[in-house]
Amino acid sequence: MKFVAVTACPTGIAHTYMAAEALTIAAKEMGHEIKVETQGSVGAENVIEASDLEGVKAVIIAADTKVDKSRFASLPMIEVPVKDAIKDAKGLINKAAEAKAAAPKEKSSETKSEEKETKTGVYKHLMTGVSFMIPFVVAGGILLALGFAIGGIYVFNAKGTIGQIIFSTGQAAFGLMIPVLGGYIAYSIADRPGLVPGFVGGALASTIGAGFLGALLAGFLAGYTVLLIKKVIKLPKSLEGLMPVLIIPVLATLIIGLVMLYLGSPITAINKGMSDWLMTLNNGSRVVLGLVLGLMMSFDMGGPVNKAAYVFATATLATAANGASPIMAAVMAAGMVPPLGIALSTTIAKNKYTLAELEAGKAAWALGISFITEGAIPFAAGDPIRVIPSVMAGSAVTGMLSMLFNCTLKVPHGGIFVLAIPGVVGNLGMYIVSIIAGTVITGLLLSFLKKKIEA
Repeated sequence: MKFVAVTACPTGIAHTYMAAEALTIAAKEMGHEIKVETQGSVGAENVIEASDLEGVKAVIIAADTKVDKSRFASLPMIEVPVKDAIKDAKGLINKAAEAKAAAPKEKSSETKSEEKETKTGVYKHLMTGVSFMIPFVVAGGILLALGFAIGGIYVFNAKGTIGQIIFSTGQAAFGLMIPVLGGYIAYSIADRPGLVPGFVGGALASTIGAGFLGALLAGFLAGYTVLLIKKVIKLPKSLEGLMPVLIIPVLATLIIGLVMLYLGSPITAINKGMSDWLMTLNNGSRVVLGLVLGLMMSFDMGGPVNKAAYVFATATLATAANGASPIMAAVMAAGMVPPLGIALSTTIAKNKYTLAELEAGKAAWALGISFITEGAIPFAAGDPIRVIPSVMAGSAVTGMLSMLFNCTLKVPHGGIFVLAIPGVVGNLGMYIVSIIAGTVITGLLLSFLKKKIEA
């Protein structure tokens, strides 16, 4: 018999190719012919063409992300999670051999994929967005750090220098991170019609300061809005061509734009309210203030809560004695902990992360020491229940210790690149101890909470 298959895992690295290899070997041993298309991190490879479908008995979709199945519409098809192809490729081929074109859904339920859809549907959409976002985070973050390393902490003011060019390139790549997250979550839900409203929603999340949590909201809202529009609006056959190119993108984008921009005023009010509240804490216990600032820096990593803490800290540089602010020191240290703690966890608990996450964990070391808190976002977006509390705990301890040790900072950014400059950091030794303490707490806590990746 002749089969075709598509394999795709959320990160597009290990399981995608392991499943393809398992199916290829199993088919050969069983005397069947199979062509497997892999949709990995480098794009689609061994692509199934129309000519490959001639004489095909059935199609096997082993994927945990969005796969375009329209080209296989007339063929018997089964859909399973990618790990099913790795565990029992021969059993999967046998089930495909029995599949019938008239009832692909019943056969899909036999392989239990429909049972899992209610449990994993949202996760699939989330991981699709995260898998597309990771390269932007890594490329942008590393270039930002490299720009700091070459041009110094005020590189953004050194127009035309190589350091500033590298820094600006990193900013451009980094700036696309949030729109890409929103766009590809929507794409996973609603296919190509979801891309425009999803990207626009993600971009607006950045504009209003809603961060990655805003992008998650925008992506899901955009995707399901598109599905609703397709269900509600029915045009005559002669006008159906207008739906994907005009009606859906315009209407869905308008709806998402109105929703996201409406959130702008509440988010601004939240920022002001938190800044005012922090000002009242500034008159009380330094330790409590440091703890609160640490929690805020890690809660949404670039969202309104994080920004409120950072803006409050930078404002204290103008009023601090000799420009040395303990609050700014606590905020920068706490902001370094999320990517550093996650990087540590990927080092000591390798069996709890995918290969793509392990690679992103290596980059997180560089992002963390450069005070690029957003390096933790792909991990937080993929597993918020475990990651966010873990990074908040570590950052809270770091902020608290930094204030307790009376560490100070005279600049608003720079990470490791300012530590060696004489006079910039006050009580440098204990400042480093504070950062290490939070990193270890986050790393150990996250390693304990994360579930082991199934083989």
